[in-house]
Amino acid sequence: MVPKYNPEIEYYCLEIKNTIMKYEVDERNKVKRVPNRGHYDRETIYKILDAGTICHVSFIHNNQPFIIPTLYGRHGDRIYMHGASSSRLIKNLEKGFPVALSVTHVDGLVLARSAFHHSMNYRSVVAFGTARLTAEGDKTEALKVISDQVIKGRWEETRLPNQKELKATSVLEFDIEQASAKIRTGGPSDDKPDYELDIWAGVLPINYTAGDPLEDELLKTDIPIPNSVKSYLSAFK
Repeated sequence: MVPKYNPEIEYYCLEIKNTIMKYEVDERNKVKRVPNRGHYDRETIYKILDAGTICHVSFIHNNQPFIIPTLYGRHGDRIYMHGASSSRLIKNLEKGFPVALSVTHVDGLVLARSAFHHSMNYRSVVAFGTARLTAEGDKTEALKVISDQVIKGRWEETRLPNQKELKATSVLEFDIEQASAKIRTGGPSDDKPDYELDIWAGVLPINYTAGDPLEDELLKTDIPIPNSVKSYLSAFK
């Protein structure tokens, strides 16, 4: 028996889906400058995060703002970061301070006819939340998440961390409470009179790539390039 269509149920189902798929928007994460470039859906935000390896983490310590670049890995709605147990980043964020985290990719230089209208094409995310130390029993898996973000498959090819190394390393987990993405694409937007000027305008694309692997000088002979490196390089072909 086919259930009777109920528009009210469908409406509430869509509302629940939108709530799950999008972050709540308020003054903290709302894009205010050129708001039509803002995105709040998890799919867009996850894609930008997954395309990166370095984030910039900002926090306040003793009334002094700090911003620190670090490697990261994403798993679901959680971002992992690691560092020496004695580092400023770890020592401060393990206390549960509010944190803002950003990731940016520059895709092109937008060269306009006027200096004022020069711009960039970019994809960026700013995320908000509170970090805490990852439990000791979950630390190894969290480090694998970070490793996979940088070069997938390398973790399985290496000697894994021993107890001494794990003790010297702390891992932070950052649950994304709110986030927003901002994306610019396309060419320059000049003032109408400037289109008559004899000045070149357009976009200079910028692409991230990888070069040929360079062997360690102390590498034993007859050790082939590992699959993780081959897979990484294949993504640029």
